[in-house]
Amino acid sequence: MGLVDAVGTEHPVAGGDARIVSIVPSVTELLCDLGLAAQLVGRTGFCIHPREVVRDIPKVGGTKDVNLDRIRELAPSHLVVNIDENEKETVEELARSVPSVIVTHPLAPEDNLGLYRLLGGIFDRTAEAERLCEEFSAAYDELTGVARPATAVLYLIWRDPWMTVSRDTYISRTLALVGWETVPASADDRYPKVDLAAVSGEVERVLLSSEPFRFREKHLAEVEALVPGARVTLIDGEMTSWYGSRAIEGLRYLGDYARG
Repeated sequence: MGLVDAVGTEHPVAGGDARIVSIVPSVTELLCDLGLAAQLVGRTGFCIHPREVVRDIPKVGGTKDVNLDRIRELAPSHLVVNIDENEKETVEELARSVPSVIVTHPLAPEDNLGLYRLLGGIFDRTAEAERLCEEFSAAYDELTGVARPATAVLYLIWRDPWMTVSRDTYISRTLALVGWETVPASADDRYPKVDLAAVSGEVERVLLSSEPFRFREKHLAEVEALVPGARVTLIDGEMTSWYGSRAIEGLRYLGDYARG
């Protein structure tokens, strides 16, 4: 098989004149770290890394509310999307005018290796992709080389209503690398609502993420009262949910965080 994306589409190697629009924040950062910033002609307002680079790249709306006309004006040859982050209808509409749509869908930290090689291969940045693979593997081996006890954790991503992550998510599988088993053990939705009172007896730690809801210090006491006996702390959501090149820093962050 060649360069095959998450929906089974095989992509040829692009020329140096490829015009890329990314509507996935973590992928935008990855493309920049692969040395492709000069070929990025569009990104979302949530694509904020690397800050000094992306500020000069035109915005095309958000990940969910993409400005279709603006993307068409930019005339990209390639559009990079994600199954979780972008609306299927939006992607299907853009596929009518964009020659190549690359679909990504990492579900576990290890999937970053394939993501690096997919985008590095398509855009002729194989050496850069392999460098990232080496850095990721080193960080992964260092993190998983330490034995840690299993700990039941609740990872909150939203307030009013309270929402968490199922085990069938990139976030949950990332936390599992340090022995943190997310609650609930099973759920019909990947990002389910949760009754804090109902899970308080089984939760040892509660992690309040900085995104998509921005939990702050003022929320700690509120959650501590609702989940008595659990240790409640803030956590940088970018470090646990962003795949791409930021995942390398994320693994290191998680190792330090777990020791704290």
